[in-house]
Amino acid sequence: MGGVTPPRPEDQSRRYPWEDDEYKPRTRPYPTPGSPPPPDPPRQDPRADRESARFTPPPPDADSDKPTVPTLPRKLTVTRVAWFRTRQLSSQALAAFRKAAHADGAKQSGLSSLTYAVMLNYAADAAMAVALANTLFFSAASGESRSKVALYLLITVAPFALVAPVIGPALDRIQHGRRIALAAACALRVFLSVVMALNFDNWGLYPAALGSMVLSKSFTVLKAAITPRVLPREITLSKTNARMTVFGLAAGGVFGAVAAGFANLFGSPGALWFTAVLCLANAYYCLRIPSWVEVTEGEVPTSLRAKPQKPKRQPLGRTVVVGLWANGSIRMLTGFLMLFAAFVVRAQTEGDAFMQLLLLGVIAAAAGVGSFLGNAVGARLHFGAPDQVVIGCLVGALVTVIVAAVLPGLVTAAAVGLVGATASSLAKVSLDAVIQDDVPDESRASAFGRSETILQLGWVFGGALGVLLPTEYWIGFTVMAVLLAVGLAQTVQTKRGTSLIPGLGGDRPLRPAPVVPRPGT
Repeated sequence: MGGVTPPRPEDQSRRYPWEDDEYKPRTRPYPTPGSPPPPDPPRQDPRADRESARFTPPPPDADSDKPTVPTLPRKLTVTRVAWFRTRQLSSQALAAFRKAAHADGAKQSGLSSLTYAVMLNYAADAAMAVALANTLFFSAASGESRSKVALYLLITVAPFALVAPVIGPALDRIQHGRRIALAAACALRVFLSVVMALNFDNWGLYPAALGSMVLSKSFTVLKAAITPRVLPREITLSKTNARMTVFGLAAGGVFGAVAAGFANLFGSPGALWFTAVLCLANAYYCLRIPSWVEVTEGEVPTSLRAKPQKPKRQPLGRTVVVGLWANGSIRMLTGFLMLFAAFVVRAQTEGDAFMQLLLLGVIAAAAGVGSFLGNAVGARLHFGAPDQVVIGCLVGALVTVIVAAVLPGLVTAAAVGLVGATASSLAKVSLDAVIQDDVPDESRASAFGRSETILQLGWVFGGALGVLLPTEYWIGFTVMAVLLAVGLAQTVQTKRGTSLIPGLGGDRPLRPAPVVPRPGT
């Protein structure tokens, strides 16, 4: 018995793999002489990956969305308990945010990655606006410095004018490398933010600011073309765009406040350095967008004409054109109010910087609440007649502007900001719904890119009027009421099948027949 080893106690932590009943040793498939080599794994088509991600249901609960519970400190003090509670609340807030961003299959389709990039673009815009708030923005509106108005118009309006007729169609023709284009725009904004920070007190600031704004709007146009490619099955395009706008506005508010802190501590150049960091992070998240957004095989570009001059282009239907006219008119109002209010407040409160910020803050806050409210409502509700919704939004904006022209003042200007921003958001949601329903799948991405450029043009025209008109509330709102009335008439005529402008109205079918793409495109 002395030579027999006693049995070892059953300690699961000390068991070897081969002592497990379910253990199966790994075997390497050595080739035998004369046998063919093993076949290579099949390559998955990127387009199939995209469709699989869109139509594969998301898992019930993702571990990455669950909050991590911080460990309670051993020795309890007031400071440690406060720190523990802060970490706990932050973890819960982060988990709630990620759950909302990944909802409806957004994580699987790649929509959440695009959402993060959009949020950082809003954040960078807000940070740059905070940094430039005390430069030409306020100085150009004073009575004795009206000679700077032309320069101010160049800096603030030219980016949109460049995007609409030039950059928008150019980006629409990009067939591959759209993620690289998004990341490149963000990377160039990093460089321009550094240039602005180093040249804040000289004229080198303004061309860099112009370039940064052009790149920001180019990002918006290109994002509109990418969005349909990351659309999950559980959500519509209109709700997707509304959701991204809500996330973007929230990010702009949070990071704008952080940029204000940097500006207070380190001056405006400090806020520009913070903008550079945000743009760098945005470039990274742009590259994390799934590769299937590059698949453009079979796409057909769209045309605004009822009978396109170029072959193999998809004309837009009557309902889509109705939405474009209404949205363009409302965007004209929002662009006008943003710049016109700044000039009027600056002219009426000359020398009182605190009052200027206070009054502009009231109007901006009203517009921000309206935009957030409109997108939140649009993300939750389903509108059965989008063309009637956009006309109703335009009528509401027109009535508010007429009231502001009759009763000029800060209160009515804030009311115009609230109603105009709400109407703009709801009308945009309705336009997205119409494009999704009426435009063929092969032309949907192009249609979104085209629509975004048209809305930018409306903003351009309104912003230019806001700079050039006299700084009197009743004059500005009277001119805007006349233009909105013309836009409403054109929208109604387009809905009826006619037009005030030949070729760009309703003399077209509700839903044109889909254009067959050329082979190999």
